[in-house]
Amino acid sequence: MSTIVVAEIGINHNGDMDIVERLIQIAAATGCDYVKFQKRTPEICVPEAMKSKPKQTPWGTMTYLEYRNRVELTEEQYKTIDKLCEKFGISWFASAWDTEAARFLASVGRHIVKIPSAKLTDHTLLSMCRGWFDTVVLSTGMSTQEEIDRAVEIAQPDYLLHTHSAYPAPVDELDLTYMLELNRRYKSLVGYSGHEYGLVPTFAAVALGASMVERHITLDRSMWGSDQQCSVEPGGLFKLVSGIRAVELAIAPKHSAGSESCDRVLWPSEQPKRDALRG
Repeated sequence: MSTIVVAEIGINHNGDMDIVERLIQIAAATGCDYVKFQKRTPEICVPEAMKSKPKQTPWGTMTYLEYRNRVELTEEQYKTIDKLCEKFGISWFASAWDTEAARFLASVGRHIVKIPSAKLTDHTLLSMCRGWFDTVVLSTGMSTQEEIDRAVEIAQPDYLLHTHSAYPAPVDELDLTYMLELNRRYKSLVGYSGHEYGLVPTFAAVALGASMVERHITLDRSMWGSDQQCSVEPGGLFKLVSGIRAVELAIAPKHSAGSESCDRVLWPSEQPKRDALRG
């Protein structure tokens, strides 16, 4: 089974539908399976102490709550996203940051939902998402083993994504082999959500068996926004998807005659060199 590649647009659109369209088109052209957004109800998600704090933005100084509402996509904009994804031949889903956001995503016909690492301990949200969606994806960043155990018990996720929640994530803290432990402990399919600079660790995650890979994408890492610097630009996204497919082929080549044997295969392409060097 091919690794599912999710291009996380997240909030890198900065509320601009032209940027949304360009990123959807790029993700589709590079062969991604999904684009993903983040859905919040700011009045619920933003802590009271943060709501009135001033925020410097490209649109001027505003409160943090005003900023969150400024970059939140509307129902009409999600209808446009539906049409754009149909046009370019790609699917979309979103992370639900609160129960109202989850309710909205279910109401617009999403069958898959992501629960972000930040909400792993929101047991009400976990339970609702399991009841409302066919496929639940859960990220495990910034969490203890006990918290993950409890979240998995409640959400019964279809995909469990290993991740490091620093932006960018230090490569020497990625601990990719923990994916093997997730696979041992739970029945969920295991994947990887990467926030590191570069692509190599993501390729390594695929080699370790990631069933789903998620990376933030952007038009330009120098754009304004908290997630831009650890995102993948269009050229990098092409390299990411083509590299993932190459890793898959290298790990599981199609053996002659469909053999399931673990014996070393003598490939037809090797025969000329064998004849030349061995006589």
